[in-house]
Amino acid sequence: MASTAHPASATAVSARGIGRRFRTAWALRGFDLQVERGSVHGLLGPNGAGKSTAVRVLTTLIRAHEGTAEVAGHDVATQGAQVRRSIGLVGQNAAVDEILSGRQNLELFGRLHHLGARAAARRADELLERFGLSDTGGRPVSTYSGGMRRRLDLAAGMVLSPPVMFLDEPTVGLDPRGRDEVWSAVRDLVGTGTTVLLTTQYLEEADQLTDRISVIDTGRVIAEGTPAELKSRIGGDRIDVVLRDELALAEAAALVERAIGHTVTTAPEERRLSTEVDDRAASLTRAVRALDEGGVAVADVVLRAPSLDEVFLHLTGPELRGTPAEVQR
Repeated sequence: MASTAHPASATAVSARGIGRRFRTAWALRGFDLQVERGSVHGLLGPNGAGKSTAVRVLTTLIRAHEGTAEVAGHDVATQGAQVRRSIGLVGQNAAVDEILSGRQNLELFGRLHHLGARAAARRADELLERFGLSDTGGRPVSTYSGGMRRRLDLAAGMVLSPPVMFLDEPTVGLDPRGRDEVWSAVRDLVGTGTTVLLTTQYLEEADQLTDRISVIDTGRVIAEGTPAELKSRIGGDRIDVVLRDELALAEAAALVERAIGHTVTTAPEERRLSTEVDDRAASLTRAVRALDEGGVAVADVVLRAPSLDEVFLHLTGPELRGTPAEVQR
């Protein structure tokens, strides 16, 4: 079985001052991270921020040039074999064989991890049941949906029941149903006591799954906290107003800004304006009244909390650098 973290430690993953360069460019510099055992910790950032480099350092795939790190109580630089026995890794691309069946893939991974034939078969059946693939375990993986393949990938990473799982952009390219399937599987993993470090650019994914989030940009962590704590950094509740006519957006923004007293942002392609509010009910009433008296036709009004999208843009800049499908260092 896989080795586990030292019982006295509540930290499953820690990194202090990690630096990693490629030629003369630093992908990580002064990178710090603390992940509590039994939690889902999100590593959130734009392409090129250093998320995947951090995962590669922590999983011993590459060495850091500066700093120290421990995973499951083992030093990444000096105890690489122990670290590798303590972790599972699911990357951006599925590692399963499409010709083999789901069960055969898991049995193969079991044998590669030095399980006997019977033990590998037994473990494959356990994992197929845990990840909701028992009914399709005998089918070739080439017939699986994207969500099923990613769940099988997660199962393959759990062959030795590692205490720590690294999920690097696990839902890239999946449709909403496939993403929901992977999210459910991740929740099940954490329910069994596994610690998960999740890198993602999907802000909804981070909001749904993580206990804490570290926002990384230019190779270092620039903010850290629970999703609620990060949202609170950019103020309180917000009002979104969707208009019937895009041409009225500038006029509506001016009316709401005068009524609320906060700067209004607009999204013309969505016919939407948005502003922070201090008093939920009173601000909503003033905004609606101002628009009504100004003769502006409204399609919808929503009072909501700040989103992680707004936190992300506030912390890392107005534009994302690339798309989630791009491979980053």
